[in-house]
Amino acid sequence: MATSTTAPGARPDRRDPRVGRPAPARARRPRRPRRSFLPYLLLVPAVVLELGIHVIPMLVGVWMSLLELTQFHIRDWSTAPFIGLDNYRATLNFHTAAGRELLHSFWITLLYTLLSVGLAWLLGIAGAVVLQRPFRGRAILRALFLTPYALPVYTAVITWSFLLQRDTGLVNHVLVDQLGLLNDKPFWLIGDNSFWSLLVVSVWRNWPFAFLCLMAGLQNVPDELHEAAAIDGAGFWRRLRSVTLPMLRPVNLVLLLVLFLWTFNDFNTPYVLFGGSAPEQADLISIHIYRSSFKTWDFGSGSAMSVALLFFLLVVSAGYLLITNRRRDHA
Repeated sequence: MATSTTAPGARPDRRDPRVGRPAPARARRPRRPRRSFLPYLLLVPAVVLELGIHVIPMLVGVWMSLLELTQFHIRDWSTAPFIGLDNYRATLNFHTAAGRELLHSFWITLLYTLLSVGLAWLLGIAGAVVLQRPFRGRAILRALFLTPYALPVYTAVITWSFLLQRDTGLVNHVLVDQLGLLNDKPFWLIGDNSFWSLLVVSVWRNWPFAFLCLMAGLQNVPDELHEAAAIDGAGFWRRLRSVTLPMLRPVNLVLLLVLFLWTFNDFNTPYVLFGGSAPEQADLISIHIYRSSFKTWDFGSGSAMSVALLFFLLVVSAGYLLITNRRRDHA
């Protein structure tokens, strides 16, 4: 008779009596992870604010563009007649006076945006490259360069409006009285000079943002690449063109699109600089829509212009992203 050799208190040897091998352990079913609703709850405030601040007002604006919403119906929208796409036909008919004014404002805005974005990017890349190497006083220069971006918009633009005054402005005082570069004090906020004054203020406000993004992008460029290019005989401009700019391509793709959208939609700068009524030479489309809506009380036409502007910017953004993604995939 076989006796058990298991020691007292020890675990018995579970063996299969037919083959003399340990019996396989019963497989445990993996527990399903519990679904947590905490991430969705944390997103609720952001979704509610997005709906209340952007989505719902945008839908209301689209609905307003389909109504004959003038000063006679502004008190009670329910009395405004539904006219469908008539506001769009009247606004985008470039054979009429209103259509020609809108087209003129569009070209002014496009030229202003391209010049502002291009100059802001050039100043940004120049400042980022110069301040890339450590030297004494670099932290102070970085702080000074970021000052225009840190200032409130209204404070900065109001200061510029005082500087550009004809009789009491500091700009004319320096150019005419101190340096003697001009014989007479020009008007900077009216006439042809108004466009260039607006452009200077816009570039002054936007280039620190480009400088900040490009300076952050340069931190990811390895120094070994510049050193290898310098050993191979590449000068400063060759290294900039062949090493720095290709490495900054992902940053530039986003930066240029953001600057374009911000500048094309810019309302605060011309509104504060010119006091709400920009001259014809600086009649940006944002000011034109504001004047068409709140000066003539034709909110239906103003909403139609806003929706058309939104559609244009969506098309430009989608086309830009499509082209850049194709180039990236091809590369």
